[in-house]
Amino acid sequence: MQSIQCIVTTGHKYNAMVVQTAKQKAAELNLLFIARENLSIESIQTTYQTPFVLVVKKTGLVLATPEGDFFFHPNMAQLRLKNLLKGQKDNMIEAMQLKAGMEVLDCTLGMASDAIIASFVVGVRGRVVGLEAKVLMAAVVQDGLKNFSTLEPLGLQAAMKRIEVSQQEYGNYLKLLPDKSFDVVYFDPMFRHPLKESLHLLPLRALADHRAVTIEAINEARRVARKCVVMKENSRSLEFVRLGANRVVGGKYSHVHYGIIDIKPNS
Repeated sequence: MQSIQCIVTTGHKYNAMVVQTAKQKAAELNLLFIARENLSIESIQTTYQTPFVLVVKKTGLVLATPEGDFFFHPNMAQLRLKNLLKGQKDNMIEAMQLKAGMEVLDCTLGMASDAIIASFVVGVRGRVVGLEAKVLMAAVVQDGLKNFSTLEPLGLQAAMKRIEVSQQEYGNYLKLLPDKSFDVVYFDPMFRHPLKESLHLLPLRALADHRAVTIEAINEARRVARKCVVMKENSRSLEFVRLGANRVVGGKYSHVHYGIIDIKPNS
């Protein structure tokens, strides 16, 4: 049998609505739907020679990968938002100089933690667009942002729902945007040298786009940004120098820093 990129199925516990949702998701992503019956995920992976199985459950989407299950959860965004509400500063928000009503383009959405915080800060008058190059990751995260239910901290769920997710490669997307389209253009690529290999990050690393940000993309981002281009990296990274950041901010003891390219008003 020819190998297949990804199979869509349901969880073991399902109803007619879940089956219908799974079929719709398969059609939307141009993937094959397989009735779950009593099949294990491992048997589906083996039979169809696919490393990925997208499982539609009542609670949301779960992507089975060779490195473990990938699913959406606001985790770090929840903690960061709680700290913001306590009056603590957030280094990313400081780097972006983000305020209510601003517009942010997140070129590397990933798990959307940074986009969620940005969406909370810019509020209902602002706008956050998140780009994700990888189809399966975009599908899981977009569904999670739309459907994940939480009551705390206050404002988190609304911030998630406001994020506009687009499955696009940022290089192509940036080229099509008019000058000065967003206040901030943001990059959080996979670090050239990961800080640690946490087990819960393995599925993410298996799915993610590992390409480095190019000078060409930075130049397009400079054209598109009204205020600044911000990039996130390991505090010891040489990427800030390579990509032309004119200043770097971050906590004294933080392993993560933010490189900033300030845009002059008339540039």
